[in-house]
Amino acid sequence: MDPRSVQDQLLAQQRAYYSALAPQYLDQGLDLPGFDELTDALDAFRPAGSVLELACGPGFWTNRLLRNASDVTAVDASPEMLAIAASRVPSGARVRFVEADLFTWEPDRRYDVVFMGFWLSHVPAERFESFWGVVAAALAPSGRVFFADDAYRTPDELIEGPASSTIQRRTPDGTAYRIVKVPHEPADLERRLREIGWDLTVTPTVGPFFWGAGNRTAMSTGGTST
Repeated sequence: MDPRSVQDQLLAQQRAYYSALAPQYLDQGLDLPGFDELTDALDAFRPAGSVLELACGPGFWTNRLLRNASDVTAVDASPEMLAIAASRVPSGARVRFVEADLFTWEPDRRYDVVFMGFWLSHVPAERFESFWGVVAAALAPSGRVFFADDAYRTPDELIEGPASSTIQRRTPDGTAYRIVKVPHEPADLERRLREIGWDLTVTPTVGPFFWGAGNRTAMSTGGTST
């Protein structure tokens, strides 16, 4: 079978997993040290202006983004997740919800900030560069990026061994799904991003979490370097 088709099937399982998990997703948070550092870092970053939230899930981060944003466009592939997210934002909130597969979606405008909460680790390594091309297409020339993520994988999830980014997770009813979970190391992730034209600093926390913030390099945005 074509490797691309195998990966497409894996990503279809990943979408199905998060749709099935949607009602319980907010109960699945990692009770591990370091999470508060992520929220503090986002508050310090102050995502102002028009903000694009990729893989918004049930809207955990959406209301926090609204504290500083003039408006938020929240994209997710799961209609179940989007329904929950929409129910959690205040009436009249400046949010546009978009149902779309982030591996085929094309932005229809540019944003001051692109935000990703616990999504980057679900992007297959083979699609890493093309995915960041989508981020670049969505970002205004002086725009900024912020992401929060983790490298947490339990031993029982590693059905193909620790070297593989394919893991198995179960919904509360016991149904098993295969999904992508790339255990990024902050220093390696920062280096790889710089190689493809991003000036982002990736900062680890005391636990398994990390966050990244920055923008495109001057050369990538058509500017001049000094």
